Amino acid sequence: MAHDYDLLVIGSGPGGQKAAIQAAKLGKRVAIVDRREMVGGVCTNTGTIPSKTLREAVLYLTGMSERGIYGQSYRVKEEISSQDVFHRTQHVVQREIDIVRAQLARNQVVLLNGHARFVDPHTLCVTAASGEERRVSAGRIVIAVGTRPARPATVAFDGHRVLSSDDILNLDWLPKSLVVVGAGVIGIEYASMFAALGCKVTVVEQRRRLLEFCDSQIIEALQYQLRDLNVIFRFDEKVTAVEKHETGAVTHLASGKLIPADAVLYSTGRQGATDTLDLENAGLEADERGRIAVNDRYRTPVKHIYAVGDVIGFPSLAATSMEQGRLAACDAFGVTGQTMGKVLPIGIYTIPEISFVGRTEEELTDAAVPYEIGIARYRELARGQILGDAHGMLKLLISATDHTLLGVHAFGTGATELVHIGQLLMTTGGTVEVLVDTIFNYPTLAESYKVAALDAVNRLRAVERLAA
Repeated sequence: MAHDYDLLVIGSGPGGQKAAIQAAKLGKRVAIVDRREMVGGVCTNTGTIPSKTLREAVLYLTGMSERGIYGQSYRVKEEISSQDVFHRTQHVVQREIDIVRAQLARNQVVLLNGHARFVDPHTLCVTAASGEERRVSAGRIVIAVGTRPARPATVAFDGHRVLSSDDILNLDWLPKSLVVVGAGVIGIEYASMFAALGCKVTVVEQRRRLLEFCDSQIIEALQYQLRDLNVIFRFDEKVTAVEKHETGAVTHLASGKLIPADAVLYSTGRQGATDTLDLENAGLEADERGRIAVNDRYRTPVKHIYAVGDVIGFPSLAATSMEQGRLAACDAFGVTGQTMGKVLPIGIYTIPEISFVGRTEEELTDAAVPYEIGIARYRELARGQILGDAHGMLKLLISATDHTLLGVHAFGTGATELVHIGQLLMTTGGTVEVLVDTIFNYPTLAESYKVAALDAVNRLRAVERLAA
């Protein structure tokens, strides 16, 4: 049976884009299905791009990054409005959408506007906003629908007082006080942004520690900085109810505490956007969180259907989703032998930002892997002084046996950029001596690698001298 396309992709986010473009590069007939208002996916419209742009707008308008030089009262603009904050976000999002459209057009990828659902394993019904339906078929299909914020049925979201992370980007006002329920990556990013704007933020988290997968020393530094912005943390606490009022909301905790605020942001995980795909018509099913199971080649139990990106779960990063999409398209059309790198960087865009690659001290200790630490603090670097960042740091974890790099943990200005130097060294199996022997531009933050490497080498030599 002849199909309309060689590949149909459901969703135009990072994973869907790269799958479609890779297939097009292989000379295949490709189409992407997505709603007109969601071209670029969650990443471009409600997730990564707008939230990180919002962070840049907050840093600029509040003068946060300059206060180390000009004092704590320094601000670019005294009265900051919601329009000031979100104008930059809207501009960047529209530019990104234009770029996505141009890339797809340049690669002859057809964009079908509408909502997709399975009719059978090879056929999709695409419903346009007007209600018009059309059926399209393909030899292979990639599901890249992403996720949306989890919305517990017990929480009365209204987009004004009780918010999800999607609602934040549509605010036409800035709350003076905010309760953030859930201290995951998204929750703590928004908590830090609103705290920087002068909002009184309270973070409620069921766990006993912030971001448990991160290095504890880095998290201690982050919490110190957030507390300095007047953020209050309520750990080991559970929310039982949110009581809405005309002028605000009261959050009820299981411990009996009541927290009044102008608004409440619920950020308690995300749900795969698979509930309207009619997966059963394709012979597929999703788990209770809407995720689809795949093998190491991103193939679902139905061999010609693939799934990539956040909809398959961990690590749920835009960067890994892109590579998953590319690899899925390669596998679908017989380009074999390609795999994703094992050393994956994590970036968390709090204020200040944190980033890491490799293992933490806790993981190495639990695995009984001997290691040594090397630390460079921004306040000891000329570039750190120029930037006015006295709190940033780079931490290297070095194998005590072969001197290879086991982990890199960065905190402060440029952390998400800085981590890639360590990632490359880990990928190639380089040792700490490579960093010691490397000449870095001066003054730069990259120089922190040499400072941290020398610190680690001095510790290693001290042990060797005693052993000798």
